[in-house]
Amino acid sequence: MVAGSGGPSIGFISLGCPKNLVDSERILTQLRSEGYAISPSYEGADMVVVNTCGFIDAAVEESLEAIGEALAENGRVIVTGCLGVREEQVRQAHPAVLAVTGPHAYEAVMSAVHRFLPPRQDPFDALLPAQGVKLTPRHYAYLKISEGCNHHCSFCIIPSLRGGLASRPAGEVMREAQNLADAGVRELLVVSQDTSAYGLDLKYRSALWGGGVLKSRLPELAGALGELGIWVRLHYVYPYPSVDELIPLMAEGRILPYLDMPLQHASEAILRAMGRPAASEKVLERIAGWRQACPEITLRSTFIVGFPGETEADFERLLAFLGEAQLDRVGCFSYSPVAGAVANALPGQLPEAIKEERLARFMAVQAEISARRLAAKVGREMIVLVDEVNADHLLARSMADAPEIDGSVIIDGAWELEPGDFIEVRVTGSSDHDLYAVPVNEAE
Repeated sequence: MVAGSGGPSIGFISLGCPKNLVDSERILTQLRSEGYAISPSYEGADMVVVNTCGFIDAAVEESLEAIGEALAENGRVIVTGCLGVREEQVRQAHPAVLAVTGPHAYEAVMSAVHRFLPPRQDPFDALLPAQGVKLTPRHYAYLKISEGCNHHCSFCIIPSLRGGLASRPAGEVMREAQNLADAGVRELLVVSQDTSAYGLDLKYRSALWGGGVLKSRLPELAGALGELGIWVRLHYVYPYPSVDELIPLMAEGRILPYLDMPLQHASEAILRAMGRPAASEKVLERIAGWRQACPEITLRSTFIVGFPGETEADFERLLAFLGEAQLDRVGCFSYSPVAGAVANALPGQLPEAIKEERLARFMAVQAEISARRLAAKVGREMIVLVDEVNADHLLARSMADAPEIDGSVIIDGAWELEPGDFIEVRVTGSSDHDLYAVPVNEAE
């Protein structure tokens, strides 16, 4: 739950991915602009809004449990988010909910709130910061540049939950980014379902920005974001040809040398079954080219093991790809059926024991790669962003570390610093996931 003061009071629970978090921030911003307070507890709330996730079965269960808890503790609940597209399922489990809306349905959520908890008549004294309400720490923020997705991957139901690609015009994105930078945000994390496809639905039309025009296309948008003087990190970037245009921006230091690419697998047969591009050899060639052009680049990806029909040979091909690609950061999931996904009907469904065994083998191989790449950084000096200040140590992140999903840079000792400060450190040690460092002045 997030907190606020004054006016009718709303409790808010946000579940799911960073894209959902941005939806929550937008709803909260609208609530605060209309004079609603945001309660940190069920008891202090006149109503609770639950922004749900419905991507995989475990997320559906978590969402239904959160709705049930909110009903038990408060009794007045509005449901929104991805699970909201399955209104019948929500109401079957929890018939007492007041209203159900789908993902990024801001107007529908506000309409439901107005119906069951009208705002004050004159919310002129409700103060709202220019950057809106944020659920992340003050020094970093997610910047969502588009909704939906035009792909139809067999394991995914995002298009049915969030619709097709709907990009925000570049001028609108930049105004939000500028407001965040002006408010003290030190790092922007650019997110969407398919970041590389940004602007395709707009036919890359230009928008007014900074006294000129800016094309609604990822390389141009990234270049403009890079002029704000803060860290800009790109997530969910599929390796389209246009991605090559981002690498010079990274080499020049305009955006962070970091690419998060959900590659999913390396076996061509499995990639075809997934409905994904099947060209792992070309990916390896491009990775080599990117590293030559920008040696400091950090590459992150996610993979699925145990997909229907995956043979031991397919899995070994994936392990071989890991060895060749030498990715810095990797996440992996064993395949989980998602209600409504085409992959549920594919032949060759694998037992859970095989899925888990392959997941363990995969993570063991990648752990060695990650540990080796981190160990190579010992002795280097780098700029890090402080995330957390404790009595005896700092938790920070380097350019190679995204919040929540990557490792940390751990700095022992008590330091007069604040979250959001940049400091220069020298790396003194490493583990499988984290680095250890001291401030450069202390090291000297």
